[in-house]
Amino acid sequence: MRKTPPSPCSAPPSSPPSAPSSPTPAPASASAFKGLPSEVWTIFAGTIVNRLGYLVTPFLVFFLASRGVTGGDTSYVLGALGAGNLIGPAVGGILADRIGRRPTMLLGLIGAAAAQGALFLAPGVWTMAGSALLISAAGSAVSPAAYALLADAVDSERRRRAYALFGWGVNIGTAVAGVLGGYLAARGYWLLFVVDAGSMLLYALVVAIRLPEPDRSAPARRTKDGLGYGVVLQDRLALLLLPLFGVQLFVYSLTEVALPLAVRDSGLSPAVYGAMAAVNAILVVALQPFATAWLARLPQLAVQSAGSALIAVGVALTGLADGVVGYTLSVVVWSLGEVVVAGIAAAVFADLAPSHARGRYQGAFSWTWGTARFGALTLGVTTYTTLDPAVLWWTAGAAGTLTAAITLSLRAGVESRTTRTLAA
Repeated sequence: MRKTPPSPCSAPPSSPPSAPSSPTPAPASASAFKGLPSEVWTIFAGTIVNRLGYLVTPFLVFFLASRGVTGGDTSYVLGALGAGNLIGPAVGGILADRIGRRPTMLLGLIGAAAAQGALFLAPGVWTMAGSALLISAAGSAVSPAAYALLADAVDSERRRRAYALFGWGVNIGTAVAGVLGGYLAARGYWLLFVVDAGSMLLYALVVAIRLPEPDRSAPARRTKDGLGYGVVLQDRLALLLLPLFGVQLFVYSLTEVALPLAVRDSGLSPAVYGAMAAVNAILVVALQPFATAWLARLPQLAVQSAGSALIAVGVALTGLADGVVGYTLSVVVWSLGEVVVAGIAAAVFADLAPSHARGRYQGAFSWTWGTARFGALTLGVTTYTTLDPAVLWWTAGAAGTLTAAITLSLRAGVESRTTRTLAA
């Protein structure tokens, strides 16, 4: 049920500054993604292929157990997997601005595919942990480059739709992968690794053949700002938004990390959690195009704030659920919020970024997603298991709602800044 820095959602899981005057979109009955250039559709198709092979991570605990790795040793491998999500986006953002979007994507995809093979062949816990670190670091380095390339390919008014299409591809691929993974795992874990590595290499082939490297200008600005993250750290508005989005992403990540614990503690079977994942996938895949078209007429940060509040309410409702109906209601609410926010956070950062630093701005946003998910795996689970689970659910609901309100208060500043950036 997990996506990318998507969006916030995902952010990722996956994501108006772009148009203070609120451009009029195509009607909701029309295609939400009509008119996007071929680069966007190529990344969309490649993302579906890549996510169809997102199989090893959901079944990693079971694979480790089959190799005799249990208990505390498992936490080392999972911790390394989480740490890679903190390293990859930071490196990927710098590389995207330094060597280019396409080379960075190729390095990440090929590197992650090689690391999949290394993990399968690893003889011990520490080599497994090292391989897991490389898988997540290389894989997460792809997102900042892909986000930056999308920003290069479309103008400000279409970025929100481009990022929403990217997130939709993630959801489509993830939904199919959930079914495919269970089928393949029953026939041998090696199949998971083969499909994972194969899908990454296929996506790399698509990138190599179909994606041109955009022409990036402004060498003087690149020299002035350097090649590190100083350009982001000097941006006060970005520094205000990153932690706000980070809290919202943390709340969203609890749907993957803590929801299974709640289902288990209610005495329900794993099949119930699988059904919740199916509800989420069906809603997002079915509603995303219509929601994107209809909401495009509204200011981005207003929509982002409303969707984030909806996610927070849905997560908080988990604290009241104790049966299938209650959990289904909570999943429906936060899934609708996920649909609403799709593509906005990434679009906001693309619009704030000067053209020569888009990779690093997207790297900072992707790093925030990795930090949020890592926090959910550590702080979230610790709060759930050592305190009362209600503390986690209601604190998350309050934090998500509060940060949504603060984000909305920044709307005027973001729109003013976006206008200046686009005019520069």
